Amino acid sequence: MHVIVDLCVVPLGVGVSVSPYVAECQRVIEASGLHYRMHAYGTNIEGPWDEVMAVVKACHEEVHAMGAPRITTTLKMGTRTDREQRMDDKVESVDNLRRA
Repeated sequence: MHVIVDLCVVPLGVGVSVSPYVAECQRVIEASGLHYRMHAYGTNIEGPWDEVMAVVKACHEEVHAMGAPRITTTLKMGTRTDREQRMDDKVESVDNLRRA
């Protein structure tokens, strides 16, 4: 099953700046080969369900390995069975209506 997720991983107990942890998650996501797009408060990732969930798990493992004692994650996800849809399709659909 194809899934599109919006992932926001926040390490707790590591101080004010979390950029090094976010950067590590981005390395994990990039290494997966999945299509993704980072934004100001998270990252959209799309692909087969099991592969995307494995990346979410790997992000947690890496952030814990960096010393974060706790992590809070927000995960929004969507799947469709009526047709295939990608992240870019969703954005393009809204952009087309906005320009009309």
